[in-house]
Amino acid sequence: MNSLKPHERAALLLATGFNLGRIPVASGTFGSLLGLPIVFGLLHLPWWWQAAVAATLTVAAVPICHAAERILGKKDDGRIVADEWMVLPVSFIGLPVVATGVWWPLIICWLATRVFDILKPPPAYQLQRFHGGVGIVIDDFIAALYALAANHLVYYLII
Repeated sequence: MNSLKPHERAALLLATGFNLGRIPVASGTFGSLLGLPIVFGLLHLPWWWQAAVAATLTVAAVPICHAAERILGKKDDGRIVADEWMVLPVSFIGLPVVATGVWWPLIICWLATRVFDILKPPPAYQLQRFHGGVGIVIDDFIAALYALAANHLVYYLII
């Protein structure tokens, strides 16, 4: 790994969630925590800005995960968690948490996001068969869309 070029080291650092992905148990869950500060930063913005940033992060995750997979030499290596933390904001788009001043639903929404990512309902599971960064990220994106719908449903039923 010492022979890596600077851009490869940077991609690996981002892909492993600043090494949270190297935690031997539940690396995706720990890695997804990096997405929470991004979510907090976006919550005060209009939903369309949230969607734009979430889409940008999702698209940016593809080459980062692709490079890390190539460097690590294993398809969808468990140490790669950029798909979790960079896609997490998708599942929070439009939640009016800041407007109501109620923050505890964020924990429930994060948990729902993790559940959908772990369960990978169709077509998320099937789409992860794509090669490279697309295969790593697309299943998390689909799971985040499921979580987005569930999070809005939960939020509006509880609040």
